[in-house]
Amino acid sequence: MRKFFRERLPGREGVLQNRWLKPVRHWLQHPNLWHLNRRSVAGGVALGLFCGLIPGPFQMPTAALLAMWLRVNLPVALATTLYTNPFTIVPLYLLAHRIGLLILGVSDQTPVADFPQLNWKNGFEQIWQWLATLGEPVLVGLPVLTIGLSVIGYFAVRFAWRLAVQWKWYQRAKRDSSRH
Repeated sequence: MRKFFRERLPGREGVLQNRWLKPVRHWLQHPNLWHLNRRSVAGGVALGLFCGLIPGPFQMPTAALLAMWLRVNLPVALATTLYTNPFTIVPLYLLAHRIGLLILGVSDQTPVADFPQLNWKNGFEQIWQWLATLGEPVLVGLPVLTIGLSVIGYFAVRFAWRLAVQWKWYQRAKRDSSRH
């Protein structure tokens, strides 16, 4: 698993040399922010899943700040926030709406307005108005969905990492036993 992430994520030195990061470079020096181990990667995935449902352009800055504070893998946290995009955000918010309806015990009789046709001038305003029609169920369901995705992501990464390590141990033992 470590090799997979090393090949796809930017290195510590490359990021620290970025001139735009000079004001916060001292915060980025902590080794846990760049360490590829089961705990830091699982924490980064959980944090990215948590911050991915934050509205608007605040996902990555929030993920970066929380990764520095919690000392989890920063590149993984930032990359994981990208699971929300224009194609996935609407289904995720509708899922949050369903979860909110279940928690509130409200029947699904209230019609949900159709997703608006977006244009460049007032696309965010239209999305905000559409979300307002979803109302209280989204406000209840979104935190539950966010926490649920984070917990599932954390334990899924830890489990997958453990399986990968056990598979390597098994392959090594098999190779060593065939030599004798």
